[in-house]
Amino acid sequence: MTTGESLNILFNPLKFEQMNPNKALWEKGDFTRIADTMRESGEALVAKIGVTKNLKVLDLGSGDGTTAIPEAQLGAIVLGVDIASNLVAAGNDRAKEAGLANCVFLEGDATDLRGLRDQSFDLVVTIFGAMFAPKPFDVAREMVRVTKHGGRIVMGNWIPGDPTLVAQILKISSAYTPAPPEGFISPMLWGVEEHVTDRFGKAGISKENISFAKDIFTFNAPYSPAEFVETFKNYYGPTMNAFEAAEKNGKATELQQELENLFNSQNKSGSNDTTSIPATFLRVTVTV
Repeated sequence: MTTGESLNILFNPLKFEQMNPNKALWEKGDFTRIADTMRESGEALVAKIGVTKNLKVLDLGSGDGTTAIPEAQLGAIVLGVDIASNLVAAGNDRAKEAGLANCVFLEGDATDLRGLRDQSFDLVVTIFGAMFAPKPFDVAREMVRVTKHGGRIVMGNWIPGDPTLVAQILKISSAYTPAPPEGFISPMLWGVEEHVTDRFGKAGISKENISFAKDIFTFNAPYSPAEFVETFKNYYGPTMNAFEAAEKNGKATELQQELENLFNSQNKSGSNDTTSIPATFLRVTVTV
């Protein structure tokens, strides 16, 4: 069986449906500009999680392949699924440029993976991806459903209240944007162990099969922290929304200053001309 045939038996892309309201958010701007600063940590994380040749991997909320591409480079058969069509296109371009016939990206919704067969994957990986989807109990159930018995799910989730970069970006941005609609569930709750255990518990996973570890993802950019703020301002959906709202309220300068202070204070590069900022996240491992 060829790699292409192996990928084709895992899914029927015609059955994916786009009903997730987050689609517009993640197609806004160009997340690849942020992802470019995350490549080294993506490769380092993949090296830790036991990816081997011919392992069937679903990379959920894959973006343009920060972890999916390294997984495929290790010989896994990788399907990247993301809700944003521009990121799916970028991922397929990156896989093609790297000569990776064992890696394909498709549009899909983490809350409803109906195009994927039960027990299709040895490993499901979602690094800062599925946590942003609404309906977290549906997300947990779908990830469990498509994972083989004895397989694993690995999540990377930002932690609410954490003092490091991304949690603080989201916290600062939320202070400038309108209140979320009634019934909104914060994606940051995926960074709370009790919520993770509850969600996977409802999907049939016992507490003993869920483990947690704090880990670090470092953002490296060959330009200043102030320029890095501009990258988030112009290309990262949540920050773009915050600036649009702040502009209407005459508070854009205040938001800009808060973010510049944050980025400058957390820069560990040792230079004002380059940026290296570590961010703590919760790494979740589930055995199905």
